[in-house]
Amino acid sequence: MARLITLIRHGQAGSRLAYDDLSEVGRTQARALGAWFAERGHRFDAVVTGGLTRQQRTAEEMLCAMRERGAALPPVSVDTRWDEFDLDAVYAGVGSLLSAEDEQFRAEYEELLRDAADPHSTAHRAWRNCDVTVVRAWIAGRFAFAGESFADVCARVGKALAELPEGKTIAVVISATPIGISVGAALQVSPQHIMRLAAGFNSSYSELDLRHDGPRVISYNNVPHLADARLRTLR
Repeated sequence: MARLITLIRHGQAGSRLAYDDLSEVGRTQARALGAWFAERGHRFDAVVTGGLTRQQRTAEEMLCAMRERGAALPPVSVDTRWDEFDLDAVYAGVGSLLSAEDEQFRAEYEELLRDAADPHSTAHRAWRNCDVTVVRAWIAGRFAFAGESFADVCARVGKALAELPEGKTIAVVISATPIGISVGAALQVSPQHIMRLAAGFNSSYSELDLRHDGPRVISYNNVPHLADARLRTLR
């Protein structure tokens, strides 16, 4: 039986200093999505989140807005296999080794750390070149790394997707990389291209048709609920 899987990216998170939470903008985005779903008669047979605070609070805000508009919804289940990878751990493991061999990376990373100490810095809302560099090195497996590898993340997300609860319509409220991995698996793209797919808007939704022979992409990075362009954030 085919199942429609709606993959929802969490709303805008906190700063780099306290990333695992929602900003006020993130809460607004999540509630706008819930209102949009409810007003168009969307219903879910199951709702799943990862174990991260920003994922679960996005689901809470979204579902609250749906219930306020009369939607009957199932309880939320938590599956930590949908968690985002730990960028801080990647920096701690891979970043230190990159710094030793790449002077430009070291300088960019030190600048990022200085800027991130300022709560008003644009560093909190944008990816820097050093972020891209360290993630690419992690994906490529350039250095021995005690933490979770990119292959490990892909494997756990793939199992979580394959073992979703029964139901014709399932909402999965997660993060950018698990969405990129899931969509990338359906499109059979390379690891490098998977990370390009992990670049959707906060609170965007993507849809997969999950069949016995594998997932098919129905839509990607939808934000019809964010009519105000100021709410279309990437980080």
